[in-house]
Amino acid sequence: MTIDHYENFPVASVLLPASLRTPVELIYRFARAADDFADEGDLRDDERLALLANFSAELRTIETGTQPQTLLFRQLAALIAERHLPLSLFHDLLSAFVQDVTTKRYADLTDVMDYCRRSANPVGRLLLVLYGAATPQNNTWSDNICSALQIINFLQDIDIDYANGRIYMAQDDLARFGIDEAQFAARQVNAKWRSFMAFQIERTRAMLMAGAPLGRVLKGRIGLEMRMIIAGGERILRKIERADYDVFRRRPVLRSHDWALMLARTFSIR
Repeated sequence: MTIDHYENFPVASVLLPASLRTPVELIYRFARAADDFADEGDLRDDERLALLANFSAELRTIETGTQPQTLLFRQLAALIAERHLPLSLFHDLLSAFVQDVTTKRYADLTDVMDYCRRSANPVGRLLLVLYGAATPQNNTWSDNICSALQIINFLQDIDIDYANGRIYMAQDDLARFGIDEAQFAARQVNAKWRSFMAFQIERTRAMLMAGAPLGRVLKGRIGLEMRMIIAGGERILRKIERADYDVFRRRPVLRSHDWALMLARTFSIR
C-alpha cells in the first residue's frame, strides 16, 4: 500500500487488534469518500460542494439523534455513540475537504498548518479515542505525526496537485527560495528547487519525529502500528532525497521491499 491520502493513517492496519479494524475501517471510509468528492473525477466545484454538504447534513442528523439516510452514516452513528467519538472531528475533516475545493493557494505555514489541523489531525485523534489513549500529551504527539504525514503527501503530490490547480506549498516559502509558478509548470528541478525541497523535508522530518514518542507510549500492536506509520513517512522523505528532489518525474511510493526496512526501523524509533 502506498502512503497516499487517508492511507497515511491505517498504513499498517493489518497490525491492529481485530476489535479495532472495523471501527478504523469505517472512519477511513468516511474520510476516503469525502476526500474523493473533493478531488476525484470531472465534477464541477459546485457539484463537489453539494456532495460534501450532503455529508454535513448527515452528520447533523447524528447530532440531533435522527436516523441518517445512508448506510455509511447509520454505521457511523452507531460507532460514534458506542465509542464516544467527538462529532466535531468529523466536521473538521469535512471543512478541510470543502477547503480543497475553494482554496487553491496558501500564504504561509500558519495557513498550511491550519489546513492540516482539520484535514489530518482529526484522524489521529479519533484513533486515539478508539485506543482509549486520548490524553492531551498523546493528542499533541499525534497532531505532529498527522500534520507531517499530510505535508509528506503534499510533497509527494506536488505535480498532481499543480495539474489540478492547487499548490499546498506556502507561498512565502516559495518566495524565500525564488520559486514561482512557472517553475511548477515547467517541472523544473534546479538548485533553487533542491534547496527548497531540502528545507521542506528537514522541517517535515523534525515535525514527524516530534510525535515519535507516541509510538512507544502506545503499547503492543497499536504501538507497532504507529511506529510503522512513522517509518513509512520517513521512508517517503528519504525517497524524495534519493530522487534528487525530482517529485515531478519520480513520485515516491512505498514498494513491497520497503516494508522490511520499515519494520526494522520500528525498533529504533524513540
